Amino acid sequence: MFGKVGCCVCILIALTSSSTVEGHAGSLQVARYDNYRLYRVLLANMSQVELFQQLEAKSDSCTFYGHARQPGQQLTIMVAASKVADFDDLLTRYSVEGQVLEYNLQRQIDREATTVKSIDAKPIEMDWDHYFHLETIYAWMDSLAEQYPFVNVLSLGQSYEGRPIKGIKLSRQSGNKAIFVEGGIHAREWISPATATYVLNQLISSTDPAIIELSTAYDWFFFPIVNPDGYKFSFVGDRLWRKNRKPYGLCRGVDLNRNFDSNWGGIGSSDDPCSYDFSGSAAFSEPEASALADFLRRSVKTERIRTYIALHSYSQLLMFPYGHTADKVPNYDDLQQITERAIEALTAVNGTEFKGGSKYETIYPSSGGSIDWAYHTGGIPVSLTFELRGPANSTDMFILPAEQIVPVGRETLAAFEAIVRESARLGYYD
Repeated sequence: MFGKVGCCVCILIALTSSSTVEGHAGSLQVARYDNYRLYRVLLANMSQVELFQQLEAKSDSCTFYGHARQPGQQLTIMVAASKVADFDDLLTRYSVEGQVLEYNLQRQIDREATTVKSIDAKPIEMDWDHYFHLETIYAWMDSLAEQYPFVNVLSLGQSYEGRPIKGIKLSRQSGNKAIFVEGGIHAREWISPATATYVLNQLISSTDPAIIELSTAYDWFFFPIVNPDGYKFSFVGDRLWRKNRKPYGLCRGVDLNRNFDSNWGGIGSSDDPCSYDFSGSAAFSEPEASALADFLRRSVKTERIRTYIALHSYSQLLMFPYGHTADKVPNYDDLQQITERAIEALTAVNGTEFKGGSKYETIYPSSGGSIDWAYHTGGIPVSLTFELRGPANSTDMFILPAEQIVPVGRETLAAFEAIVRESARLGYYD
C-alpha cells in the first residue's frame, strides 16, 4: 500500500536533472505539495507504535515529523495526496485516533510566498515583516559592519557547495564574557534566522536601557544561517528541505544537528541517507558542523564564551542537554532554573506557553546535536535550544506566517535577557 518503489524513481529523476546543472539549486524544479495532508495521530498502544514504525520504514508517501516511540505519543505525519485514502483506511482498520490539521499544505506555502522578498532585495529593505533570501541577509550583515565600529563580520568556513557561513561579532568593550547564537541549522525553519537577525538588530539599535546594557556588558556571536546550502534550497527547490545538500548515493543531505561528535550515530538518528535525520558518514563528516565545532574549539576560552543558544522550530520548548540519555548533567538544577526564568519572561510578553527541560525528557531522544557537543566537549556550561512557535500540533509547522516574526522576536529577546540575567546571578559569567 505504501511501497517505496516510487521513491527510487523520483530520486533518479532528480539526480538526472541536477547533473545537467552542476548541482545549482536554482535550476531545479520546485517541489510542490498540492493536496498533501497533515495529520496528527495518537498512538494508544504498543501495537500502534509498531504499526507506525513499519509505515515510516516502508513508505515514501508519508513524511514523519518525529519517530513512533511509545504509547501515548502524538505524532505529526504529512501524507501525499495520492495516498490519503489509503492512510485514512489504515487509521480506521487499526482504530488509530487522528485528525487532519491541514488539507492542502501547498496552500500554506503559496500564502507564505507572498511575504518573501525578492532575491535581489537590498540590505536597506531588511525588515521583520518578511522572509529574506540568503543573499539579502548576508548583504545586511555586511552593511552592519560598515555602519557600526563595534560590529565585525566573521566566517566559520565554507559549506559543501562553497558558500560562506557568515556571522557577526558584536563587542562594545573589551573583557566581556560572550554568548553564541546558532540559527538555521535546519533549512526549513525560517523563523530561526528571522529571530536571530531580529535579536541581533535589537542589540545593535535598541534604545531600551535594558537592551543597551545586555549589548554592552556581553559580547555576542550570531551565526543566523549555519546551513546556507539547505536554506538556499528551501527557497528555490523544496520549501520543506531540512538537511544540508551533500550527496550520499541516491539521496542528498545530512541532518547537521545529528552530525556532532556527541553520542554520534546513537538514538534518535539514522544511518539511512534518505532519512530526514541521517547523521552522516562519520562525526563531523559535514563541513558546516565541522567548521562550527572548529570555531568553538578555538574561541571558547579566548573569547570567553559561556552561553550557547540554538534556535529551532517548532513546538514551543526551551531545552538543555542531554538529548541521548536521561542521565542528568552536573548543573541540571541550574539549567532548569535558567530555563524556568526564561520561559516566565517569554510568556509575559505575548502569553505564549512554553515547556522546558532536558532534550531527552522534553521532546524526544536524539544524538549528535550541537548543544550537547557545545556543553560536553566545547565546555560551554549554559547550552540551550529553543523550539520556537508554533505549538506541537501547529498547522503551520515550519511555515510560520511572517506576521509572527516580530512577536516571536520580542518574546525570544525577553527570554535571552532572562537567560543572561539568571546565568549571571548563578555565577556563570564570573
